[in-house]
Amino acid sequence: MATQNNFSAATLSFLLIFVSNAAFVPVDAAADGTKTVEFNVKPGGVVHTFTEGIREYECSFTYASQGGTNEQWLMNVGLSDDDKLFSCSVWRPQGKSYLFFTQFKAELKGTKIQYANAYSQTAAAGQSDMPLKPEEFSVGDSTVTHRDGKFSAQLSKLTAIGRTGHDEL
Repeated sequence: MATQNNFSAATLSFLLIFVSNAAFVPVDAAADGTKTVEFNVKPGGVVHTFTEGIREYECSFTYASQGGTNEQWLMNVGLSDDDKLFSCSVWRPQGKSYLFFTQFKAELKGTKIQYANAYSQTAAAGQSDMPLKPEEFSVGDSTVTHRDGKFSAQLSKLTAIGRTGHDEL
């Protein structure tokens, strides 16, 4: 039990640092342990994938959406100083997306997901994050995916943190 509490505290600390970096790291700037890049989310019902990584760890965001026009989104990937946690966050910086997502999946390669959440609205312009209902998405060992028939088609942010295989003896 103490190990889980220690990991939870470490995960929370990393998450707070990661979110702070995601908010203040200039787009396209690459620090040793974090990277934030812009990409367009394109409507039209076609499945698209955007991938970014650090070293051998990779985050892929796959989606299909309808309505509106392209939206500019950000992806931030980060690796903790001890190489034990890899994180990925994908979000629309303007807040709520106006696209209707028919599907989404985030996949972390090289890690086992320890924490994940998805949001219908992100904190912007005085608004706060609004998480999706737990029944709208599922979290597996390496993926966060919409649930058919349960997902409300609203997505503005997705965050996942995975434990890497770099444990010291």
